Amino acid sequence: MPVQYEHSWSPSPEQAVEIQEQLAARVRKRWPGAPLRLIAGVDCSYSEDDTVCAAAVVVWDLETQAEVETKTACFEVRFPYIPGLLAFREVPAILKALECLTIRPQLLICDGHGVAHPRRFGLASHVGVLTGVPTIGCAKRRLCGSFVEPDAKRGSRSPLTDRGEIIGTVLRTRNGVRPVFVSVGHLIDLPTAERIVLACALRHRIPEPLRIAHRRAAEALQP
Repeated sequence: MPVQYEHSWSPSPEQAVEIQEQLAARVRKRWPGAPLRLIAGVDCSYSEDDTVCAAAVVVWDLETQAEVETKTACFEVRFPYIPGLLAFREVPAILKALECLTIRPQLLICDGHGVAHPRRFGLASHVGVLTGVPTIGCAKRRLCGSFVEPDAKRGSRSPLTDRGEIIGTVLRTRNGVRPVFVSVGHLIDLPTAERIVLACALRHRIPEPLRIAHRRAAEALQP
């Protein structure tokens, strides 16, 4: 699967912010409405000494609920941990894993935020813009914004807002469990993103392809 490399992955923090601000203008919040079957979960794990990032991409068949292809890749960590700039640590490994796929997924669910980000350009948006594949951000924790806790029932939701703008949805995927934070990455609209995340969260809080990707990324670091 071809991807683009448009900038350095070892910028200064100030340069990284500028890159995000420039690329954010290319995010598109629309969904073409095509029939959807092949969804990939994208997640990363780190070595114990925090020098290597392992990314896993798991292509999952929504109809058969089966894992159909998995690729992993490791990349040397070249950027410090700074909230809001996670993409510069993880996206290089993610792109390497995506390049290895023989099946092109129709959509990516990333463990991270899309436009629910101070500069409206989190990891999911970064991956989407560089690959041209629709992406959804599905994060376990809030990065920015405020919300009212949704009801405890599966499917309950409330808007995540920041500076008067709706930037995502706080979505309950299981009865009585903590919600996830869903946002547009690229080439998707928010209602569709909510629907897809809920459809993939079959038995667990985290959507199934993303849950499997988390496990595969950790396995890639094992000797």
